[in-house]
Amino acid sequence: MALSITNNVASLNAQSNLTRANSNLAKSVERLSSGLKINRGSDGPAALVISEKQRAQIAGLNQAIENSEKAVSLVQTAEGALTEINSLLVKVRSLAIDSANAGVNDNDALAANQAEIANALDTINRIADNTQFGTKKLLNGDAGIGGVASDADVTFVSGNSNTSAGTYAISVSTVGERATTDAGTAQSAALAADEVLTVNGVAISLNAGSTQTQVINRINEYSSQTGVTADANGAGGATRLYTSEFGSNASLSVVSNTAAAATSSGFGTTAVTDTGVDIQASIDGTTYTGTGNLVTANSGSASGLTIRVGVAAADATVTETGAQGNVTVTDNSLVFQIGANANQTAKIAIGKSNPGSLGVGVTGNQFSSLADIDVTSASKAQDAISVIDAAIDDITNLRGDLGAFQSNTLSSTANNLRATLENTVNAESVIRDTDFAAEIANFTKNQVLVQAGTSVLGNANQLPQQILSLLR
Repeated sequence: MALSITNNVASLNAQSNLTRANSNLAKSVERLSSGLKINRGSDGPAALVISEKQRAQIAGLNQAIENSEKAVSLVQTAEGALTEINSLLVKVRSLAIDSANAGVNDNDALAANQAEIANALDTINRIADNTQFGTKKLLNGDAGIGGVASDADVTFVSGNSNTSAGTYAISVSTVGERATTDAGTAQSAALAADEVLTVNGVAISLNAGSTQTQVINRINEYSSQTGVTADANGAGGATRLYTSEFGSNASLSVVSNTAAAATSSGFGTTAVTDTGVDIQASIDGTTYTGTGNLVTANSGSASGLTIRVGVAAADATVTETGAQGNVTVTDNSLVFQIGANANQTAKIAIGKSNPGSLGVGVTGNQFSSLADIDVTSASKAQDAISVIDAAIDDITNLRGDLGAFQSNTLSSTANNLRATLENTVNAESVIRDTDFAAEIANFTKNQVLVQAGTSVLGNANQLPQQILSLLR
């Protein structure tokens, strides 16, 4: 090798190796101080891409676990309120059973039971309207299947998980009828004598000299016991009686101890009875036979939809008939994001839990819902018990649905997410975290190389000095 001064190749080689060793030492220091072997894209492009995606997944998993825990809190809030409603229903049922004990109770006892039941139902309604999680109401229907009717004569009552969101046309083909009867003779003068009118087993005393208006008012004083209303809209202006309930379970019986005449109530001494008629209506083109004035679809996309048809404007004893506009159903189910990725959700509908939506449409019953129950007679108490039992079923089934959702969906999913999180963090650690045992070895090696390279570079820079000996 020739001796030269201008180009010191040995020094350049030493510098190159020293630079490389110094760069490797700096990387080792960075990895040891940061705890990461991938700090920038140049440290491993493919590894960086994979690990950043896993970091996003880890953040999503953590949030999904938190979401599941929040959802559990919401469900527990709803079930706590339903538990209290359940307790109130059990109390109401006990009062109804007490009222059914006809051999013991007098009218005052029955009235007291009815007053207590009315207070309990008011409390149930208050719980259903006021239970909320944050500002989100849970039991008033806002968290379940909701609906609104375009016609004022139709009321959306309820829907369930089988009811699809959409708009359904409503048309009444057979009107619902109340049990109704007219007096055989119109009362055109004051009562000639005292009279006892027995309506649905309740004896109503009418005083001599009472006008038709006074007779009607006297009958209506007992409406809470008889379930019957009187007016003067019978044939020829005769006194007319009709039940408060619609349908085949509504019955009416009336008999007087006085022969029919213009100076009597006009009902006569022969008992007159009548039974109501259940409504028939089509929902989305399919005709269903209802209970009273309630109609429930049990097939198709409207399955589970229950509506109530209102009283005809021209006749208080029948429902409206013909086309009744549309009912628009909306799915307001609570949707929870319980996964780390898009569309990994779960939902549950929490039905309306006020008295008007519980115990709806019990077959063979004069009451259309829990809100209508009356225990002022033993026979009414018997029907009330059936409605209360149906309401208890509604609440307990909803509690069961919430419990299953909490246990099988939310809690199980959260447990799975925690296991997935553990494994994903482990995978990201393998790719990105520093192996301190290996990196300490690299650090020591590079540190020695830097020290050795520095020394060698010093010696390489001294090589041109040898040429001076040739110039002497």
